[in-house]
Amino acid sequence: MTLKDVPKLKHIDADNFFLLAGPCAIESEDMALRIAERILTITDKLEIPFIFKGSFKKANRSRIDSFTGIGDEKALKILKKVSEVFDVPTVTDIHEVSDAVMAAEYVDVLQIPAFLVRQTDLVVAAAQTGKVVNLKKGQFMSPESMKHAVQKVKDSGSDKAWITDRGTMFGYQDMIVDFRGIPTMREYAPTILDVTHSLQQPNQTAGVTGGRPDMIETIARAGIVNQADGLFIETHFDPANAKSDGANMLHLDNLEKLLTNLVAIRKTIQSL
Repeated sequence: MTLKDVPKLKHIDADNFFLLAGPCAIESEDMALRIAERILTITDKLEIPFIFKGSFKKANRSRIDSFTGIGDEKALKILKKVSEVFDVPTVTDIHEVSDAVMAAEYVDVLQIPAFLVRQTDLVVAAAQTGKVVNLKKGQFMSPESMKHAVQKVKDSGSDKAWITDRGTMFGYQDMIVDFRGIPTMREYAPTILDVTHSLQQPNQTAGVTGGRPDMIETIARAGIVNQADGLFIETHFDPANAKSDGANMLHLDNLEKLLTNLVAIRKTIQSL
């Protein structure tokens, strides 16, 4: 597939990496519009194709009292409003077969969470909507095994698949990115590096995932050097008080400098 398969996606001829960015979860309409507007201003300036990301619900939580969402339809309507107000495509993750058709009414890309990427019925349901399917590599899977997830999409009658690497479990409480996997997975589908989730520190005793946001630029730079087609970055104007994954999100104030540096690195790599 090509980026031309994504409605409303701008700057696709700029020969740049593309960006999936936004908050971990939709917390409110004002929050989503505020973040989307800021990212769009930056990506328009740098000519980066931009897809707004936000989870309409969070199904994978460590504790039963963790934030899971503001309501499925309410959050999906906010994602649709972001798309309409700013004329940008949107992506959200789905967790159940019934989510696929529902979410496809509101967003342009359906994302399969890493823990669920081997769930055949879920992948097939997403593919059958005709939307782009972003397959997140399981933390327990090899890069080579992702060809089977991509094949499931193809066998369902669609060639609209992406792969996103979000790191591999390294012990019980850390993640590591094997950059050898990027060229491998690019043989199967366009490949994205999820920078912020790769820096999670899961399974903390408090039941709240930790992270290393200080390493965001390090991981992102390595992804661009190794020719990732796209980057996935969760960002928030107040990560410390975000309702989900605040420990590994990028502060919105730091996004422009990061992307400016990454665009410069991309141009340098292309000139070699």
